Amino acid sequence: MKKLRLFLEKNGLFYNDESLLIKAFTHSSYVNEHRQTISEDNERLEFLGDAVLELLISNFLFNTYPSMKEGDLTKLRAAIVCEPSLVSFANELKFGEFIFLGRGEESTGGRQRPALLADVFEAFIGSLYLDQGLDRVDRFLQEVVYPKVREGAFSHVMDFKSQLQEWVQRQNLGTLSYEVVLEKGPAHNKAFISNVLLNGEKLGTGQGRTKKESEQHAAQQALQGLTTP
Repeated sequence: MKKLRLFLEKNGLFYNDESLLIKAFTHSSYVNEHRQTISEDNERLEFLGDAVLELLISNFLFNTYPSMKEGDLTKLRAAIVCEPSLVSFANELKFGEFIFLGRGEESTGGRQRPALLADVFEAFIGSLYLDQGLDRVDRFLQEVVYPKVREGAFSHVMDFKSQLQEWVQRQNLGTLSYEVVLEKGPAHNKAFISNVLLNGEKLGTGQGRTKKESEQHAAQQALQGLTTP
């Protein structure tokens, strides 16, 4: 519990009901070994946290990418809430150190097991929601998850060039074009830097290992500039 309180302090968090926090980090293997004192693991909180994550991330994507189609929003949301992504969030927060595990699970490396870490992240979200509501969870995600989306951590599932084209056409702003302004590095490890232009004026710049990737990143930067108040 001491480690959990340090985690809360470090991240500017508190709990009105600390039993919810403890439950979020309690694995079923721990309950099995302490049945006389503990009766519930984190599985119900995990169920709730999964739904809360889906709702808040959907809301964030809907408002952040006004030109993105439903299918692309769905793909992006799936990439954010999939197990590998949840594990990366949990690892960044060092959740593995706080889990209450049974001896058997501990001895087989449970603290590093991806499915377990993803479940704990969802359970934590569920516990924070029960303790303080959607707004507090949303503020937590603003610190932990949303910046990574904006920085392009999930850009492999996004087509920024199509989004930018649709945005420009809908606003009747003019004509888009792309130009490679720099190509550097040896043949086996090239890097490209591209600009995206609107009516000849630069909107964004991007770098990538291919011309296509650099154009995607340029379009992403341009979209952020056009859609951010």
